[in-house]
Amino acid sequence: MRTVGLIVEYNPFHNGHLYHLRRSVAVTQADAVVAVMSGNFLQRGEPALAGKRARTEMAMRGGCDLVIELPVSYATHAAEWFAYGAVSMLDATGVVDALCFGSESGEIAALRRIAAVAAHEPAVLKERLAERLRRGQSYPAAYSAALRDCFEAAGDAEAAAFPLEQPNNTLGLHYLIALERLGSPIEPFTIRREKAGYNERTVTDGAIASATALRKLLNEQRHPETIAPYVPASTLAILEREWRAGRAPLGWHAFAGKLFHMLVRADAVELASCRDVGEGLEHRIKQCLPLLPSLDFEQLVDAVKTKRYTRTRLQRAFLSILLGLRKEEALPALLEDGLRYIRVLGFNDKGQALLKRMRDCAKLPVLLGAARPPARFRQLELDAAASAVYALGYDAPAPRDIASDFYEPPVRI
Repeated sequence: MRTVGLIVEYNPFHNGHLYHLRRSVAVTQADAVVAVMSGNFLQRGEPALAGKRARTEMAMRGGCDLVIELPVSYATHAAEWFAYGAVSMLDATGVVDALCFGSESGEIAALRRIAAVAAHEPAVLKERLAERLRRGQSYPAAYSAALRDCFEAAGDAEAAAFPLEQPNNTLGLHYLIALERLGSPIEPFTIRREKAGYNERTVTDGAIASATALRKLLNEQRHPETIAPYVPASTLAILEREWRAGRAPLGWHAFAGKLFHMLVRADAVELASCRDVGEGLEHRIKQCLPLLPSLDFEQLVDAVKTKRYTRTRLQRAFLSILLGLRKEEALPALLEDGLRYIRVLGFNDKGQALLKRMRDCAKLPVLLGAARPPARFRQLELDAAASAVYALGYDAPAPRDIASDFYEPPVRI
């Protein structure tokens, strides 16, 4: 059974995702789809619109056969480690033959050449990167420019001109770098992203809109029916159910009070111990707090944001504070060797057949049950704690919601 792997957030699963999933199956000639999906908190430092079980069901109704969870330490990290964790997870299943990701370019040849160089971090790349960082550029911009410098010097005009600053191209590059570093046999493919850009906040098409634009519509109109033209009927039904239950739509507004409690309680030293908090950010946060017009998350981000501290970086920093993600647990050496298990979020009959194959070929233990995590699975403890925090954002959380990772079995369709 030929299997394609997808790296997803599905926040929420929409018509553009459905197009990508179907095209991925066609392009790779796959018989089955494995998705590695972020849990309740996402790569840009945001809470998910709906919880991971609801989004797993959206994914499976849309055509995924097996959904596994990307641990929160990777799911909420910058592109390099988000990609490394996700690709490592797909590689560890032992059943994934191809990886297909969306990109603005839709071209993979130049991207693979760039990845082959970037994966080995040559001295010239490190030098150019350090130089641009000293000039005050943000890390993503400095990294893209440093790679461009390297390929211009090597005379590869196509690679030098490749638009790495576009977000899906950037993620695609890091997926390819991860494949290179892992020596994975998974074959990469890419599909051009159509009609709606990753961060596009307005709707410009009658059937396809970005997840960012859809969340904006939901926050403005406050009813799931608002996005009906842009999502499959199954997504709309699941979202309506979660909405009625008070489990959606979640965002930073649902956690602002808890975050401000932690910000005023912790001193600067404690804040600085959290992942993504550094270079004086802890002091800037403390200085800005009493100057805010109100205790509003958006006002906090606007007050703290600078050229150095971008919105995405700040959201990841605040998320690390909210979830208690510490620097010492996010060291590169630990992240490189940090995966210890494969946590299954959902499967159908075809996914069950994949799980049977994984008994013999998976590189890591496959977790289906709802038992307390073994002590050696620190990442699983962090995931369970993140799920507990997420449940506190519900309208009326129940004690069982807080311990859902220990009680709820995988979604079965």
